[in-house]
Amino acid sequence: MKPLIIGMLCLYTTAGLSQNCKFTLTGSVVDSHDGDPLEGAVITGFSEGQVFYTDLDGRFSIPNLCEGTLGLQIAHPECKTQVFTLEITGDRSRTFRLEHHLESLNEVIITGKSYQTQSESILNNEIQRDQIERYTSGSLGDVLKTVSGVSSLNTGNTIVKPVINGLHSSRITIVNNGVVMQDQEWGAEHAPSIDVNTAGNITVLKGASALQYTGSAIGGVVVAQPQRVVLKDSIYGQTLLSGATNGRGGSISSSLVLGTEKGWFAEIQGTLKRFGDFEAPDYVLSNTGVYERDIMVRGGINKLHYGVEASYSYFRTEIGILRASHLGGAADQVRAIESDRPLIIEPFTYEIDVPRQDVTHHTGRISYFQRLKDIGKLTVQYDLQINERFEFDVRRGGRSDRPAVDLLLTTHHLHAGLETRLDDLTSLNVGLEGRYQTNEADPSTGVRRLIPDYDQYDFALFAIADRRLSDQWVVEAGIRYDYRYMDVLKFYRKSFWEQRGYDEEFPELVIEDFGNQVLTNPQPEFSNFSATAGANYSFGDSYVLFANYSLAMRAPNASELYSEGLHHSASRIELGDLRFDSEIANRINITLQKQSGRFRFSVNPFLNLIDDYILIEPTEVQQTIRGNFQVWEYRQTNAFLVGFDLDAQFDISEAFAYSGQFSFIKGYDRTLDLPLINMPPVNTLNELIWTHPQFHDLRISLQSQYVFEQNEFPDNNFDVFIPETGENVEVDVSTPPPAYHLMHLSGDATFRLNDQSNLNVGLTINNLFDTSYRDYLNRLRYYADDLGRNIILNLKLNY
Repeated sequence: MKPLIIGMLCLYTTAGLSQNCKFTLTGSVVDSHDGDPLEGAVITGFSEGQVFYTDLDGRFSIPNLCEGTLGLQIAHPECKTQVFTLEITGDRSRTFRLEHHLESLNEVIITGKSYQTQSESILNNEIQRDQIERYTSGSLGDVLKTVSGVSSLNTGNTIVKPVINGLHSSRITIVNNGVVMQDQEWGAEHAPSIDVNTAGNITVLKGASALQYTGSAIGGVVVAQPQRVVLKDSIYGQTLLSGATNGRGGSISSSLVLGTEKGWFAEIQGTLKRFGDFEAPDYVLSNTGVYERDIMVRGGINKLHYGVEASYSYFRTEIGILRASHLGGAADQVRAIESDRPLIIEPFTYEIDVPRQDVTHHTGRISYFQRLKDIGKLTVQYDLQINERFEFDVRRGGRSDRPAVDLLLTTHHLHAGLETRLDDLTSLNVGLEGRYQTNEADPSTGVRRLIPDYDQYDFALFAIADRRLSDQWVVEAGIRYDYRYMDVLKFYRKSFWEQRGYDEEFPELVIEDFGNQVLTNPQPEFSNFSATAGANYSFGDSYVLFANYSLAMRAPNASELYSEGLHHSASRIELGDLRFDSEIANRINITLQKQSGRFRFSVNPFLNLIDDYILIEPTEVQQTIRGNFQVWEYRQTNAFLVGFDLDAQFDISEAFAYSGQFSFIKGYDRTLDLPLINMPPVNTLNELIWTHPQFHDLRISLQSQYVFEQNEFPDNNFDVFIPETGENVEVDVSTPPPAYHLMHLSGDATFRLNDQSNLNVGLTINNLFDTSYRDYLNRLRYYADDLGRNIILNLKLNY
């Protein structure tokens, strides 16, 4: 039946190619039972590759139609897919009715996205479930690197932080199942506390246009949404098994979903991941294992007029930090950086010793929505997050089992929003939110607290509107106000307090003097405005031009303001500054996209001017009782980032396809007229894909990844005194590693087990030729090579 439908649709389309195509079909898609609008219905069939979606009120508009008979296929995740035909003799309006809740599980056809667009004036880069599943044993950062312009800041190979157009950490907002993550994201070696196996779809927005989530995402926003539950009387699930040679471990992730026609649903999902020491081509990377266990449960009722959902997730990970990165004296630091091998190499083991991280993250969420007649969709959500972070270091006196860092971050968040239509062409999204956050740094560690105790209060208002001006033009504008107040209790060493001049600038902050240290009570306030304005313009058969300007302001985080001490898992001393103001970013973003045809592409140039940009860079090596560590200090300057991302796909034949990416970015310190530290080097990814659908959906791909040498970088080298020789030696922490080229090979096939189950088998070989390399954005590149060859076997069972 399906081939016949597709053939009919193509026949109707072909018949119209030679005609004058100027007519428009508008209308709505509704539930056949009660006429309620169906949001997110997918409409296809009028032109090859083109897809339209219904909006919040179930409305759509399809321009440039030809005179004649038109065939349409309309699909909705909770309805039976149907085909309609109608005569086009001029502009028409039509209401289509779908049978709600009556489709069979094996007949669901989703030909495009079924998720809400996050922004109208910026390209929504989407990663679909199939692609996410290839990284079932990886991290969120690994998945996001499949998007052009997204790289990662690594600490070894298991701590992977996403970098969007050169920006990371607090400049990137991550939204997981509707919850803005609060997990000590300020740390360069603090990976997002997310199990990628819970995501059904991930959207990456480059820039700060998604004001409904935050106004401080100068780098971008990542939105991970769970899979939609099919509302029928059914129970179904999926199990993913993965095994890898490098690290000699693997993962298992399994989910079970219950749905009913009355709208009730429930889901449980869990992941267990275990790896031992990973290996570079020539040696073991000692103490780099990982042990992760996660579980997520959710349930509720989803009706057309209202819905309630409650969810809870538990995420815990233990990650070893390369043992060779924690060294003793200055001479060892110099030797380690100059050596082509780690100074400490031990036999492979699954044991995770010190130094290591142990992070637990709890997330609870309850949300409610109500469709109010003639008003819109009202949503209210409360979420609670508890993040507990332990960092263990190599300590003397048998105290290595006692954490050197013990942070407990608790966040309460309340959000209310209203999505409405002002008229047939204009949508409005308004909302307000409040957040209360408290951070407790346990003093029983016996180590100076890197981050102080504080209470933080946030309040925000936002409004975003979009309007369809014509069949080609959609415009969008938004504004947001954020207010932050912090109440901090912080001990400073008196020598540091006076050395920074704080004793003269902030004498009123001291509430008690203990002789060699002072207790202070800073209470900073930040009022920030953010705004966005832009448009998208559709032209030709499949071209869309996006243009967006965004103003974003980000208040400095607790680390940037108050850090003063050894950051153990980062293997460095970090120093903040009380005097920092909010960053102010002005970004212009333009994207030209060709959506369909044999050759498809998108090109995305951008320009980002950031005043009071906060960066951290090495300044010296300092001796402590735990050894010698590099000192990294925050400073504020004015920055300028410019670049472009390019994506291209070409269908060479029915079986062969090409996919390519190219990312270019440059970042400069406008105040000192120097390059910025840690800017991603130019990189390109090219992939040749061969598919054979007739044989178990066989897919084989060969991928080439080339990363150029970073040729613009600041000189942060410094001298250290070597007591053994009585000489000062320059430590080169600036020179980037050479360019490198990696090849990856992968393939997978799907085998049908019975009417309701199938098994997908996939094999991937990363770093096919076992190439030795070091990456400029890997913080442990001073001490060891990156990963060698890794053969990964994935099994996916759908049932």
